Amino acid sequence: MSSVPVITLDGPSGSGKGTVSTRLASKLGWHYLDSGAIYRALAHAAGLAGVMESGAAAEIARGLQLAFRPAPDGGAAVLLDGADITDAIRTEECGALASRFAADPAVREALLQRQRDFRQAPGLVADGRDMGTVVFPDAEHKIYLTASAEVRAERRHKQLKQKGINDSIARLLEVIRERDARDEGRETSPLKPAADAIVLDTSDMSLEEVVESVQQKVGYSSLS
Repeated sequence: MSSVPVITLDGPSGSGKGTVSTRLASKLGWHYLDSGAIYRALAHAAGLAGVMESGAAAEIARGLQLAFRPAPDGGAAVLLDGADITDAIRTEECGALASRFAADPAVREALLQRQRDFRQAPGLVADGRDMGTVVFPDAEHKIYLTASAEVRAERRHKQLKQKGINDSIARLLEVIRERDARDEGRETSPLKPAADAIVLDTSDMSLEEVVESVQQKVGYSSLS
């Protein structure tokens, strides 16, 4: 067991875990891991290589050179081989391919140690779908954020609109429900709260309220 502390935030897409995690990591001065971005980066790299099958994607996964750095908007930029791919991996198509790859045990195994390597002093805040159940089962604090599919679709619609991308809430809702079913139903590392996780429904909460609640629950409410 590592002596480096870890806080995990798991949950479905649109639950707010990414933004909350980056803010918490910044406040603590800890390292940050966006596991979803790793799978999206794999999907992006596989797409560039013309690979659509999970078996071949597992080989690509073993050689991914990925890093995160603070972004001007307060989030985290994703670097693949030194190139910023933050915007490129946020498309719905990339997310769908990433979710499909994530259902393959060989891909998950290839990326498991790569994710654990982010655990470095003074600490790590990790967000994803199996951070508290599989990747860091010994994490000091485990939070599971959730929200209704309708609220998550509205949040995604707002994010895309801010980027000048038009998409209907109805289609986004369909995509989210399909992804939830795939993530929750897969045999390997299904999406679910860890047995010792604190579950927080963010449907009726603002981002600031979620951040404050998480800080209180993990014992860092005094940080500014």
